[in-house]
Amino acid sequence: MALAIINSVASWILKKRIHQIELFLKYPNEVQEELLHNLIRWAENTSFGKKYDFSSIRNYSTFAERIPISTYEDLEPLIEQTRRGEQNVIWPTQIKWFAKSSGTTNAKSKFIPVSPEALEDCHYKAAKDLLCLYLNNNEDAQLFTGKSLRLGGSKQLYEDNNTFFGDLSAILIENMPMWAEFSSTPSNKVSLMSEWESKLSAIVKETTNENVTSFAGVPSWMLVLMNRILEETGKGNLHEIWPNVEVYFHGGVSFEPYRDQYKKILPKSDFKYYEIYNASEGFFAIQDSNDSDELLLMLDYGIFYEFIPMDSFGKPNQKAVRLADVELNKNYAVLITTNSGLWRYLIGDTVRFTSLNPYRIKITGRTKHHINVFGEELMVENTDRAIAKACNITGADVVDYTVAPIFMDGKEKGAHEWIIEFGKQPEDVEAFRKHLDEALQSLNSDYEAKRYNNMTLNPLVLNVARPKLFYDWLKAQDKLGGQHKIPRLSNERDYLEKLKSMQIADVNA
Repeated sequence: MALAIINSVASWILKKRIHQIELFLKYPNEVQEELLHNLIRWAENTSFGKKYDFSSIRNYSTFAERIPISTYEDLEPLIEQTRRGEQNVIWPTQIKWFAKSSGTTNAKSKFIPVSPEALEDCHYKAAKDLLCLYLNNNEDAQLFTGKSLRLGGSKQLYEDNNTFFGDLSAILIENMPMWAEFSSTPSNKVSLMSEWESKLSAIVKETTNENVTSFAGVPSWMLVLMNRILEETGKGNLHEIWPNVEVYFHGGVSFEPYRDQYKKILPKSDFKYYEIYNASEGFFAIQDSNDSDELLLMLDYGIFYEFIPMDSFGKPNQKAVRLADVELNKNYAVLITTNSGLWRYLIGDTVRFTSLNPYRIKITGRTKHHINVFGEELMVENTDRAIAKACNITGADVVDYTVAPIFMDGKEKGAHEWIIEFGKQPEDVEAFRKHLDEALQSLNSDYEAKRYNNMTLNPLVLNVARPKLFYDWLKAQDKLGGQHKIPRLSNERDYLEKLKSMQIADVNA
């Protein structure tokens, strides 16, 4: 009875936010313009604000003309000043938290500033909004009668010059409000364990006797945990362990390659999946309806958005457009200005808009993770969906994959070379390869044109990875767990060659 009352009260409190969400749904561009104005006013007396004379900026046009588009490397000297304890450099309030991120592949660490405003008005606000939207769509939800099983990063926080750095999830846990900690499992102590294998065992021990009603985490790593739990408990599916679990909140990597595997271990027909789009730099979008593959862009988290069309990205004529000027079904690189002092910052993701009223998006990949060696413009969205199609036809399951070009050599035409690690290998690998190639052609007209009669591209080459190849590759780089993920696509062969060399080394050992 007490839990039912708690659930009812918590749901009522969270759903009050719906009216504020409706405001930016009705006036999206006005909300964004006002937000930009406020960010500029707040920061006009910072070192950055004085350098670019924020006090004289009155509109978006002047802002876009005066402030350069930035990568992390461009802002790094200012971020390092802040990490050394200097304040009022890029943002007026004290910044003492830095989310350490190496991205997917870069060996050099990034330290993303996380201001008090970003914690409260972005990350925690988004967590509440995620629950608000889910509860608004599911009146009978019983989330707060149990706990959420969360799977975050595996690094503790470290102090340096009175500032702190670590995984974003560690920063969020450190600053977590009481209500969030009370409704989560495993404990903070276990959540922050550094050694991945020990952490998995501790999570299994702590959570199997809890009343878990939801999951939250990256699909690839959550699947590893869930399979471990089934293995250690001997159960056939997760509902046998947690009969009241009703939703999985996921993000970080595309869910498509894993969807069928989740359906097998969570077989209830009414089980829900809700996708989110967040990063160390901020929280950007949330799935706002059941059974959707689109994400609602959240416009009042202290983040001002701009977008660079990918057909001009990186070229001398590249130009960013604001939200009011985006077009449907066009790939854009995402550019953000935030309440942590990231000014016109390229986060490295690409999206396309599926709706302009309201603004809904799909994540299509990374600016550095696509293949366009032969004019094929292959995006991660294409390969994820093609993998899902080929798996559906052949009954296979995929754990991970990466793709790289085979460059033209003399009269030899180019091709794409894949390494795929299967959870369940197809009976006929050659048939899988053909279905995968056909699916790619059906999803990407540029790829189809290059493959027509093998005009430019030969059929794709498929290597079957040994079990745990990708896991071992990440382990060798100390990148197990959390937000770490495999680079899906690359215009170079570096990742693929390293994986092949590890595979060959194991065969010859």
